[in-house]
Amino acid sequence: MADSYYDPKDLRKFGKITEWSEELGTKFFDYYGKVFDEGALSAREKSLIALAVSHVVKCPYCIDAYTKDGLQKGITKEEMMEAVHVGAAIESGATLVHGVQMMNKYNKLSM
Repeated sequence: MADSYYDPKDLRKFGKITEWSEELGTKFFDYYGKVFDEGALSAREKSLIALAVSHVVKCPYCIDAYTKDGLQKGITKEEMMEAVHVGAAIESGATLVHGVQMMNKYNKLSM
């Protein structure tokens, strides 16, 4: 039995998703690759964004992949942690701003 539900070795199997749906898998990987091409944002900036988003969506495979990618692109540990904090701030802010909906509903129901 594995020590964890998420086995780091499974990340290497990601490309195999095309085996069960070749057309959609291929389209996904074409899109994914295109997204990370140099453009208005550098590959380094995109890697840092991907690392922050990886934490927000809580994907351990993505965290592993974009930590490694970031190191290869010269991103420092301080930059990585700051990006994680940015993601955390946005995620917590998004949760808290929904409190306004609760407040509106409460006020409407308690009238």
